[in-house]
Amino acid sequence: MRKQASPPAATGGGPGSLDAGEPAGSPMEKSWGFLRRYPVVALTLLVLLATLVLVQFGLELQVRILASAYAAVIVVARAAGMVRSLRGGRWGIDLLALMAIASTVAVGEYLAALVVILMLTGGEALENFAQGRAARELRSLLDRAPRFAHREESGAVLADTPIGEVAPGDVLVVRPSELVPVDGELLSDSATLDESSLTGESLPVERIRGEQLLSGAVNGVAAIRMRAAATAADSQYSRIIALVEEASNSRAPVVRMADRYAVPFTLLALAMAGTGWLLSGEPLRFAQVLVVATPCPLLIAAPVAFLAGTSQAAHKGIIIKNTRTLEQLAKAQSAVFDKTGTLTSGRPVLDEIRVAPGHGETLGSRKILQLAASAEQYSSHVLAASVIDAATAAGLRLLPVQQATENATHGVEAVCDGQQVVVGKAGLVRSSSTGFREPAVHSGQLAVHVAVDGGYAGALIMKDPLRGNAVDTLARLRSLGVQNTMLLTGDARATAAHIAEEAGIGQVQAECLPEDKVTTVAALAERPVLMVGDGVNDAPVLAAADVGIAMGAKGATAASESADVVIMLDDLSKVAQAVAIGKRTVAVALVSIWTGIGLSLVLMAIAMTGYIPAVAGALLQELVDLATILNGLRALHGADKKPSAGRKHGPRRLPAA
Repeated sequence: MRKQASPPAATGGGPGSLDAGEPAGSPMEKSWGFLRRYPVVALTLLVLLATLVLVQFGLELQVRILASAYAAVIVVARAAGMVRSLRGGRWGIDLLALMAIASTVAVGEYLAALVVILMLTGGEALENFAQGRAARELRSLLDRAPRFAHREESGAVLADTPIGEVAPGDVLVVRPSELVPVDGELLSDSATLDESSLTGESLPVERIRGEQLLSGAVNGVAAIRMRAAATAADSQYSRIIALVEEASNSRAPVVRMADRYAVPFTLLALAMAGTGWLLSGEPLRFAQVLVVATPCPLLIAAPVAFLAGTSQAAHKGIIIKNTRTLEQLAKAQSAVFDKTGTLTSGRPVLDEIRVAPGHGETLGSRKILQLAASAEQYSSHVLAASVIDAATAAGLRLLPVQQATENATHGVEAVCDGQQVVVGKAGLVRSSSTGFREPAVHSGQLAVHVAVDGGYAGALIMKDPLRGNAVDTLARLRSLGVQNTMLLTGDARATAAHIAEEAGIGQVQAECLPEDKVTTVAALAERPVLMVGDGVNDAPVLAAADVGIAMGAKGATAASESADVVIMLDDLSKVAQAVAIGKRTVAVALVSIWTGIGLSLVLMAIAMTGYIPAVAGALLQELVDLATILNGLRALHGADKKPSAGRKHGPRRLPAA
C-alpha cells in the first residue's frame, strides 16, 4: 500500500473532514460544537445582531464604527487566503468577495457588508456540511473501525488489547455483534458474518473452521474464536480505510476547470458592475452588482457533486481511490478485460461427464462422480473443491474413505467404501488402469480422469465458465459509450477466442506476458481506457491504464494497490455501474456549475438597473449557493440501474442415473 491507516481518532470538522457537519450529543453540546466548528459564522451573527440593536437606538456612528472595523478585520484576514488562491490560479472568488465587502462599506451599506460576510463564511460552512452529508457512506467505515481485541491469555483469560498490539498467531475472541478486529483464521466450528460494509453484499455469509475472516466484518449472534493472521495495519479494514482517505482528499480535473471559470466570470462581474456605476452615476450600483456576484458557487458545486459520487460508489461496494477517476470513467471509450477471474469465474465447474465404454457404463455417471468427489476430499488440488461442489449440487452423498494418498500435482488414490479410486491427470490414471482413452476436449475445457478398481471409468470435463452477467455488462458498457472492447490474457489463443466470442468482445490478444499487456494498452488510440483485472500479474497494466479496475480483489492484492477503482464484491456488473456513476457525477457537477453561473448573471443584470438593494442581493446570492449545493447532492442518487437478466453460464445439471 502507498500508506497505512491506523485506527482514526475523533477529529474536528474542518473543510473536507469526513465528520464535518454532524455534531452529536445534547442541544447544548451541538450548539458548542457549532461555535467550535464555525467561529467566524457565529461571530458574524453576533456582530449583525449587535448592529441591528444599535440601529434601533439611533446610534449611527457606533454602527458605522462596529461594522467598518469588523469588515476591515475580515478583509485583512481573508487577504492571505486570497493571495494563496491567486498563486493557485483561483482568484475570482476571494477577489469578488473582498471587493463587495469593501464597496458596500464605502457607500454606507453596512448591513449589506455584514450579510456578504455572513454569506461568504456561511456558504463555506454549508459546503462543509454538504460534504459531510455526501461522505456519509465513506465516513461510516472510519466510525466503525475496531479499536480493541479480546485476546486469550494463559488460562483462557480474555484481555482487552489495543488493536495495534495484536500480533499474528494471537488467539482472539469476537463477541456477538462485534467487528472482527484483524484478518485471521476461524477456530470455531462455524460463524455467521455480515460483510456488507466490506463487499456491498447485504446477505450474511457462512464461514467454517479454517476459513479466512476479514477484519471489519460483523459477527453474528454467537461468540467465535479466531487466530490472527495479520496486524491491524496489514488487515482488510485498514486497507479499505486507506483507500477511503485517498478518495476523500483528492481533487478532479473538472473541479480545476470550474476554478478557471472564475477568471472570466470575475472580469465579467467587474465589467457589469463598472457599467452599472457608469450609466447610473451612482457608486452604490457598483456595490449592488458585486454583492450578487459573490461568493461565486463554482467552487461549491463540483466538489460536493464529486464527493457525492464517490460516496454512492462506496455504498455499492465500489471504492474509487481518487475523484479524478470519476471524470475518466465518464469519458471512457475503451474497456480491456483480463480473462480468468474477471470475465470468467476463475473457478472451474463441471461441464459434463464422459463415461468410458464398458467399465464406466456399468458404474454410471452419477456413481463415477460420487467416487471421484469422495476421493477428492483428500486432495489439495485446485480442482478438488470443484468436483466436490458438483457432487453436492447433484445431491450425491460423499462416501467414507478408508485410505488416501495424494500424488502432488498429479492426483489422488483412495479407497472409497471398499473401492479403489484414482482421480487426476492422464499420466497417473493411465498407469493405474486398463482401457484408458484420452477424451476430446474443446477450447477452455479440462479433463479430470477417473479409474475405479483398476479400470478406466471416464473423465469429468471441467471448464471455467463465462460469468453469468458478462454479456449484459458488456452490453451496458456499450450503451454508456464504451464502444471498444478487448480481451487481454496470458491464456491460449483458442480458449481466449472462445470466451471473447461468447461475451461479445471485439478484439482478442492472447498468450500475453505482463509487459505485453502494458504495451498493448498503451497503444490503444480510443481513450480513456479502462483495464479490468484481478490478479497480481495484472498490477502493471492496471497502473498503466487510464482507469485500472481491480475486480473482487478485496483491497489485499497488488492488483488493488495499483488500480484506481477497487470492486469489493466479486460482481462484473459493478464495472458498468462505476462508469454510470462517473457519467452521472460529471453531468451533475457541470449542471451545478452552469446553474450557478446562469443565476448569478441574471441577478447581476437586474442589479445593474438598481432594482435589487444590496442587502436583498446578498440574500439572493445565498440562495444561489444553496441551489448549487443541493443540485450537487443529486449525485448521491441515481446511476444504479442493474443489468437485465440474461443468459446464464454455470454448471450443467447432471442427468439422473
